Amino acid sequence: MMRTLELAGVQVPVIGQGTWRMGENRDRRKGEVAALREGIERGLCLIDTAEMYGEGGAEEVVGEAMAGKRDQVFLVSKVYPHNASRTDVAAACERSLRRLGTEHIDLYLLHWRGQHPLDETVEAFERLREQGKIGRWGVSNFDLDDLQELVEPACATNQVLYNPEERGVEFELLPWQQRQNMPLMAYCPLGQGGALLADAALQRVAQRHGVTTAQVALAWALRQPNVLVIPKASDPRHLAENAAAAELQLSADDLQMIDSAYPAPTRKQRLQMV
Repeated sequence: MMRTLELAGVQVPVIGQGTWRMGENRDRRKGEVAALREGIERGLCLIDTAEMYGEGGAEEVVGEAMAGKRDQVFLVSKVYPHNASRTDVAAACERSLRRLGTEHIDLYLLHWRGQHPLDETVEAFERLREQGKIGRWGVSNFDLDDLQELVEPACATNQVLYNPEERGVEFELLPWQQRQNMPLMAYCPLGQGGALLADAALQRVAQRHGVTTAQVALAWALRQPNVLVIPKASDPRHLAENAAAAELQLSADDLQMIDSAYPAPTRKQRLQMV
C-alpha cells in the first residue's frame, strides 16, 4: 500500500504522476495514455496537469487515461496567470473540465504569479469551489513572500521545483510550509536533462540499496515531512520503480553523501522554476 499524506482534505499517495510535455505529439498519445492508466493501477493515482502543458493537450491525454477510472484519481490542474482574473478563471476552468472529460477538478492551482491581484484570483477560485467545479485550490511557484502576502488559510498547497540540484526551498520556504501544515508538491523531482540521475553520489547510494538513481532522488525528496513528488514516466518499468521508491529509506550516510555533492542552502536563494 502506497504511503500517503493529507492534501486538500484527502489522503493521497506521496508519489503521483506528472504530465509536463505530454500531449505535444499525436504519435506519442497512445503510449502516454497507457502509461497514466498503468500508473493509476500501480497506486499512483494523483495526476498533475495544466492548461499550459501542450496548450491543453496534456489535459486531453489525462482525460482519456481517466475514462472509466475517474473515481480512482485525485486530479490536479493549473490555470495560466493571464487567465487568473476574476472573470477569466471560470472560463479557463470550463475549458479544462471539457478537455479532462470531468465535472470536477480536485485541486486547482495558479500556475505562477502574474499581473492579476491575488484577491481577485482567490475570489474566482472560491466561486468555483462553491459551484462544485473544484474541490480545493492552491498555488505553484510561490516563494515565501508571495505566500505570506496571500495569507489565505484556504490555500491547500504550493507546487515548486525541488530535487537535490535545486534545494533553495529548504532554507525558509519548505520549513515555513511544514509549520503551516501546507504540503509541498515537488515537480521535476528527478532533475532536468538527466545529469542528476547520472551523478556519481546518487549512483553509489543506489548501488548500496540495489535500486535506481531515480528511486534515490524520489526517496531523498520524500525524506522531508509533508512533501509529495510528481515525476513523469511513460515507461512501465519506470512506473514500477517510482511506485516502489516510497518505501526506500535512506540512511544518514546516504544523505551525507548526497549533501556532499549537493550542499543544503546556507542563505536565501531566488526561487527557481521551469
